[in-house]
Amino acid sequence: MRKTLSKFLTVFILFSLTLGGSLSSVSAESTSSLPVSKVDVGKEGMVATAEPYATRVGQEVLEKGGTAVDAAVAVQLALNVTEPMMSGIGGGGFMMVYDGKTKQVSIMNSREKAPSDVTSDLFLDENGKSIPFKERHTSGKAVGVPGTLLGLQEAHEKWGKLKWKALVKPAENLAKDGFNVSATLSGSIEDSKDKLSEEAKSVYAPNGQVLKEGALLKQEDLAKTLQLIGKEGSQALYDGELGKAIVKTVKDHGGSMTEEDLENYTVKEQTPIKGKYHGYDIISMPPPSSGGLTVLQILKMLEPYDISQYGARSPEKYNLVAEAMHLAFADRNKYIGDTDFVDVPISGMLNGNYLAKRSKEIELLKANKDVKAGDPWSYQGGKPETEYVPKKDDKEIGQTTHFTIADKWGNLVSYTTTIEQVFGTGIMVPGYGVMLNNEMTDFDAYPGGPNEVQPNKRPMSSMSPTIVLKDHKPVMTVGSPGGPTIIASVAQTLINKIDYGMSAEAAIEEPRIYTPTYPNIRYEKGIPSETIKELEKLGYKFDDEPEEIGNVQTIDIYDSFYLGAADSSRVGSAAGVDTVKGK
Repeated sequence: MRKTLSKFLTVFILFSLTLGGSLSSVSAESTSSLPVSKVDVGKEGMVATAEPYATRVGQEVLEKGGTAVDAAVAVQLALNVTEPMMSGIGGGGFMMVYDGKTKQVSIMNSREKAPSDVTSDLFLDENGKSIPFKERHTSGKAVGVPGTLLGLQEAHEKWGKLKWKALVKPAENLAKDGFNVSATLSGSIEDSKDKLSEEAKSVYAPNGQVLKEGALLKQEDLAKTLQLIGKEGSQALYDGELGKAIVKTVKDHGGSMTEEDLENYTVKEQTPIKGKYHGYDIISMPPPSSGGLTVLQILKMLEPYDISQYGARSPEKYNLVAEAMHLAFADRNKYIGDTDFVDVPISGMLNGNYLAKRSKEIELLKANKDVKAGDPWSYQGGKPETEYVPKKDDKEIGQTTHFTIADKWGNLVSYTTTIEQVFGTGIMVPGYGVMLNNEMTDFDAYPGGPNEVQPNKRPMSSMSPTIVLKDHKPVMTVGSPGGPTIIASVAQTLINKIDYGMSAEAAIEEPRIYTPTYPNIRYEKGIPSETIKELEKLGYKFDDEPEEIGNVQTIDIYDSFYLGAADSSRVGSAAGVDTVKGK
């Protein structure tokens, strides 16, 4: 981002990229017109999602004069249909909104909550050991009180322009008329077929046959649910028949959620956390997400090293990133939880002197084999050090989805939304087609820490929707799915943009690493074998094979146009808008 596009390149991009055409109804019959470009530009708006049907839905909303939040409502509901394994109204998320008029950034926190009668030993067996993850994440006990639908409605009431029912209709049509299954969805069904409930199998693997890429998928029950939501709004879930069906389903699978839990659910509007990196203002997600704090810590600990002096795929670069990640994750695992229930040393963790001290623990081309959490409390009032030491269990990395939208008025949305694991619990609500989350497993299995299970508490997340400003003007949005790997994806995308001056697409595609603790490193294809060998000499242990980390969507904001980019690790696309109805 330090390097700007030349005038020639700007003109070339604006006039040489092909923009998607107009569609009155997105359906399987119109797949040839779906946005398929990973990079696109638009003078009046931009949508970048992990799924082309959803991208087209968002693009149409913007073309009809909708705001970025209007488009976000329609996109999230469409994703519930076409990317049901990653997010939906049975889950929750964090929507970050930049208001083009007030120049303020707000967060709609629709993260799931724990039911009101849970106890801190929810996921322990009779011997005090954690229940195996494969067992606990498919139980009704794993289902948190969903927040996505109420979050969408409240955001729409505050920043929306078009009618609610009109924003629900595209998703309803996709569910009713059907769409062509993507390779991503087909692969996810194959990988998760054994945990899917009978209702879910009847939809995604009818007669025991997994839907293949290109198959037409119609979801009649989900279409009826969306029609109900179009008429009744969030009341259908929080005080209506959909909610009653969810509660019954959760209890049928061993959970304890009640109708009162749904009625008492609230969305929390939050102020984001902020930090500077090489002159850019990084605005990100506060607790209960660990994402923003951890991303900012990583960046600030790296800042003194001027990482750009080393090659983007050099041993030095990855060594510095790995060490900063280890230090930041040590703090994350010890201190972060839902601030409605626990004190989190936010200002201490972001204190410049504290981070400078932590940064000095990094030695170039050395691996610290014994990283410990620091003491941020001493930098914000000296609260006594807690003795809590996180316990390891067999929790697996989850997935989710991220999308980002910009409109003609300068409003921006960076939205990460989830049902946790692929297909969540695997439980579908009979007769309604809604997949239920397993967000309760984002709490620590063992009690005692800031992220222990408590009634009505939100579990710690890693979701990191982020907006970047320069000289008080937005220049970039970014976010990613991937459980705790989200932090690694967002931090490294920002490094690629700010330190290395990469284009949006290059910054996304540059191979990433994920390493929360020494010595293991998960890595993506493209890191040179020589680099890996040099790092292994330091003691790091790379996975046997490369694996994709995250799925970043981003928008670059220029004075006269937007440039969007979608990660190639899924079937996502970016689509610009040049003409808005009623302009």
